[in-house]
Amino acid sequence: MPHTEQADRPDRLTVEDRVVDGIRVVTLRGEIDHDVRDKLSQALLGEQGPVPTRIVADLTGVTFMDSSGLNVFVAAHQQVSDANGWVRIAGAQPSVLRVLQVTGVDSVIPCHPTTAQALTA
Repeated sequence: MPHTEQADRPDRLTVEDRVVDGIRVVTLRGEIDHDVRDKLSQALLGEQGPVPTRIVADLTGVTFMDSSGLNVFVAAHQQVSDANGWVRIAGAQPSVLRVLQVTGVDSVIPCHPTTAQALTA
């Protein structure tokens, strides 16, 4: 069966990023699944240049995340850790937080209720 793009859902994941006190804050909205894993990876690690060493992923607006998203977060964590940095997750909705907890990702990547708390932890 051929893969077809879902034209009725072109922007399932939107990304905004900014830097706060030297920390890259990536605000994500929408759904994180197989179709957007490359976009998520680029959002977290950047498209070019050195890997950021400190990243907060604001998931307040994320309504769904599957194993593809988990894999991207773990891979980003490993790359950033290799550069003596960290990744933190902020504001995950209960359903997304549950996925992080059930899989144990929250024991590897700290999860915080708010972006402000993740920035100062």
